[in-house]
Amino acid sequence: MRHSERHRTHRTGWLRAAVLGANDGIVSTASLVLGVAATGAGTRTILMTGVASLVAGAMSMAAGEYVSVSSQADTESADLIREQAELADNPAQEHAELVAIYIKRGLDEALASRVATQLMAHDALAAHARDELGISDTLSAKPVQAALASASTFAAGALLPLLMVLLLPAAALMWGLAASSLFFLAFLGVIAARAGGAPLLASALRVSFWGALAMGLTAGVGALFGVAA
Repeated sequence: MRHSERHRTHRTGWLRAAVLGANDGIVSTASLVLGVAATGAGTRTILMTGVASLVAGAMSMAAGEYVSVSSQADTESADLIREQAELADNPAQEHAELVAIYIKRGLDEALASRVATQLMAHDALAAHARDELGISDTLSAKPVQAALASASTFAAGALLPLLMVLLLPAAALMWGLAASSLFFLAFLGVIAARAGGAPLLASALRVSFWGALAMGLTAGVGALFGVAA
């Protein structure tokens, strides 16, 4: 029988990094541009600030994701090596561990023992990685994938405020950029929610609220300490 249910957990690795990258690209670039614009700087200065934010932010996101996810991957690898050694040294104890896990999940002892025996005969390390350590192919750390997703989506997100800087007249830049950035953030929230199967409105409101807060605070700092060019 063909499995017709559609699950989305296989997307969690790249989806988290992609949403984080795009959200950060929009929020950080729009906030920085608004902060500089609030000082009274010219359009050229504002645009160059935004471009610098895009390049630095994309590289920072890539490096940060790669380092952090690599640390997770290293931990998973170390646990798997340790588990492989334990399986070689004391297979009976490892079998008992699996039996105890399956009993806690609702199987009776006899069935739990048979399940553990069959799974260990098929692939003992995979069984312990999945059921004892919580490591699976779907949820395992992928540093390069996370780094590329974060960097590319940050750049894509940062391009949106920069495009508005080019299109909006100077007199309407502040309000136009703020409004368009909030729209972009809400749209991102909807896309992320649809990809992950989450409620659309809650996701849109969540990213919009924090984006508005960041842009408002940065613009306030720029207006407070800025000097007209």
